[in-house]
Amino acid sequence: MRAVLVVMLIVMPYALLPDIDQDSTQIVALIAVFGGLFTIVEYTAKSPSLVEFRDAPPFNRVRFSALFATVLSLSVIFRGEVIPSDITIAFQDSGAQLGQAVDFPYSPVRLMVQMMPEGTDPVMLDRIRDAAGLSYLLSLLSVIWFVILLRLYRWPRRNDTFNVWINLPTFDPTAGGDVVRRLKRDGRINIILGILLPFIVPLVIKLMAQLGTPIGFDSAQTLIWTVSAWAFLPASIMMRGVALSRVAQMIHLQRKRAYDRDESRGAMAV
Repeated sequence: MRAVLVVMLIVMPYALLPDIDQDSTQIVALIAVFGGLFTIVEYTAKSPSLVEFRDAPPFNRVRFSALFATVLSLSVIFRGEVIPSDITIAFQDSGAQLGQAVDFPYSPVRLMVQMMPEGTDPVMLDRIRDAAGLSYLLSLLSVIWFVILLRLYRWPRRNDTFNVWINLPTFDPTAGGDVVRRLKRDGRINIILGILLPFIVPLVIKLMAQLGTPIGFDSAQTLIWTVSAWAFLPASIMMRGVALSRVAQMIHLQRKRAYDRDESRGAMAV
């Protein structure tokens, strides 16, 4: 089921938007197959290589749901440019209201609009603002929802089992230094980076265009994936920072209980 959902996510923009050439279809099919196989391998192997918190739901479920909702919403918005319907109009109106609400000076949405090259169609700029506003709201809601679930279910120790090696395959506890201190530091860095990325990415894209290496936004699919990545990656990094901080707190509490137990046993022995 996870692999099927990943394939649906990759194929969705190209299935909802018309006028897709044969070469693009083959590339999308190849990427979708690779994504499905990667998901199967990661979730069936005893030792995962990249996917973090594999056995600590709902971390990955919240992240995937946020990305899926973002890509679906943007695909529907841009589909309305070619094949309008009641559903596409509803998504466009919602995105327009959200985009106008957060489109103020130096906001991430304003920076996303300003990164577009000069001469871009004003209608396309409006759609980009609508898409950016909607996707940015979805990313914020995903982070808030994850924090709520963390508090409600005492994540990640709902079943009193948490394997650091399985759930943090990219973290080396033997690299040196205290594990709790390193997890807290990495958590803070991820949270700060997640807050800054929505502002940094548009500036980097604008700088690349001025240096002569612009990113082509002629295709609606390119815009969908660019805006989705711009909104999803910071939210995902922030959730990872919160998760690492929670794991550090859990290890600290376990250490404290172990020290208190050892001290009590020592006192009884005396």
